[in-house]
Amino acid sequence: MSSTEKFIQHLADGQVYKKDYIIMGTGILDGSPVTGAQIKIPLKTMNRHGLIAGATGTGKTKTLQVIAEQLSLKGVPSVLMDLKGDLSGLAMPGTANDFILKRSETIGVDYEPQGLPVELMSISDEKGVRLKATVSEFGPVLISQILELNDTQRGVVALIFRYCDLHHLPLLDLKDFKRVLQFVTNEGKAEIEKEFGRVSTASVSTIMRKIIELEQQGADKFFGELSFEVDDFVRTKNGRGVISIIRLTDIQNKPKLFSTFMLSLLSEIYETFPEQGDSDQPKLCLFIDEAHLVFDNASKDLLEKIEAIIKLIRSKGVGVYFCTQTPTDVPDSVLGQLGLKVQHALRAFTAKDRKAITKTAENYPDSPFYKTSEVLTSMGIGEALVTALNEKGIPTPLARTLVRAPITRMDILTDSEIEKVVRDSDLVTKYNQDIDRDSAFEMLDRKMNEIQKEQEKAELPGPAPKTTKRTEKDESFLEELSKNTMVRQVGRTLFRELARGILGSFTGRKR
Repeated sequence: MSSTEKFIQHLADGQVYKKDYIIMGTGILDGSPVTGAQIKIPLKTMNRHGLIAGATGTGKTKTLQVIAEQLSLKGVPSVLMDLKGDLSGLAMPGTANDFILKRSETIGVDYEPQGLPVELMSISDEKGVRLKATVSEFGPVLISQILELNDTQRGVVALIFRYCDLHHLPLLDLKDFKRVLQFVTNEGKAEIEKEFGRVSTASVSTIMRKIIELEQQGADKFFGELSFEVDDFVRTKNGRGVISIIRLTDIQNKPKLFSTFMLSLLSEIYETFPEQGDSDQPKLCLFIDEAHLVFDNASKDLLEKIEAIIKLIRSKGVGVYFCTQTPTDVPDSVLGQLGLKVQHALRAFTAKDRKAITKTAENYPDSPFYKTSEVLTSMGIGEALVTALNEKGIPTPLARTLVRAPITRMDILTDSEIEKVVRDSDLVTKYNQDIDRDSAFEMLDRKMNEIQKEQEKAELPGPAPKTTKRTEKDESFLEELSKNTMVRQVGRTLFRELARGILGSFTGRKR
């Protein structure tokens, strides 16, 4: 048996599936793609999370696009975080050329350009369905973690949420949150102290500054109504899964807002979706591009929350996929949960880079056909090392893979095309409306106005104060005295003698 035949047999033995799967590409041996060595990923284990890594320009985003396409064709919806703005092309068919057709023939798949059902979404000023959430939905623990508060400040936030619950004050947006903070240290100070005890003004001031910092990153547009229902992510059209693209190109320099949104999304999905257990395919797949933005700026508490959700959300039928430059961007505790690993080429320009490559190579199964550390630096664009989990949860053989070409456009949509996608959306009508109903801000303002009016009514007029009025007769008599020379002289003498007497008593001298 030749080495090529052994290679094909090696891959086939490790990819025996009873259920459906998607085809990623074909294996490469000795630098050449091998027809008949298809790399397949079973749908059954697509809820075990994954990683797409590689240096800039190696094809990570196109690999993400391919996976989302193939999932959609199998009826699996997905959510894509688009920070670079180059994923909107999924809505339009790709363009066939000789290179793509030859590539597809080598892989053993047909190339049929087509657009897929896409929903454009936004948490900022980008065009699309507005995604929002209320402060109340976050809860005191999550809000405290996002604001990176200490234990004392967390206690104040818990107190505020409790007070609002007891007095039926809805906390919908950051304006409500700030108003209640002002209330507990000003007009409502006595009431709060009587009900809950003294609240530190310094802690309230710190919380207020943290909220303002979050507002400056655009969070005021995210917090509010109408809250997005995560069930709207799980939709199909004509048997194809809807691809929800969240356009985040204008928040790359706002990492706190990004991590806030990501955590709220994961939390809402985990709390809303029912337990599903193992099924033939995932219910939803979530792709996080530029994943380092989530982890680099997250506090320890926030990281722990994300890690806990990643570990548990699999049972809800949800797969989470991180797309980043190096695997070291993702915490080890999260990497240990990942089933699919797609590693594009890495660059070794420094000693630090070479150490990172050696460490990365250790994360992949050994292969009799490759020296992983060497392959990592020699792959071309559109090639990747791929390993997944088979239906029994065992890692599939590591294979250098020629990844198939996307069937959708490998470029962004034009402004008019974006307008059309947004215009045709059913969700835009549902969510793109400004709602500012009565909440804590308005209710507290009314309460203070009513108290002020009652105080004004309670202030009854009292008796007029007694005043001594000087008559015109008195004024004329005093004027005459002031003009009398003898009176003025006597006055000056008396004043001089009194002054001398007083000064003399101070100094102890006698005249």
